[in-house]
Amino acid sequence: MAQHVRDIMTAEPVKVEPQTSLAAVAQIMRDRDIGAVLVTEEDHLRGLVTDRDLVVRALAEGADPQETTVARACSEELVTLTPDEDLDRAVQVMREHHIRRVPVVEGGEPVGIISLGDLAVERQPKSALGDISAAEPNV
Repeated sequence: MAQHVRDIMTAEPVKVEPQTSLAAVAQIMRDRDIGAVLVTEEDHLRGLVTDRDLVVRALAEGADPQETTVARACSEELVTLTPDEDLDRAVQVMREHHIRRVPVVEGGEPVGIISLGDLAVERQPKSALGDISAAEPNV
């Protein structure tokens, strides 16, 4: 059983610059079958944007997806973890902050993302969330 964030995190997360359009981010999410992208500037974490953020913070407000940048939709006040932190700490952080995904940072640089789904697969693989999260994507 994994004990540290690095054991179950998604390594080498997809990153975009703040000036990337919402349309481009949505296409990346579709093509890579992912629901979150890190927003970085010169390899420093600036934010995290999810598929839900694109809809709720931008599209529902009338933003033009071709002209609006991801900086408008991303969460900028982030909680992060390090790869060597215990999985119990990851669970605690997600509970405390009511979040489903946490960027993983090492030496100031983003190196991964850990999600609620990752934890479910590791800790409760037979649960509905664990089972769904472990399933291969339908492409």
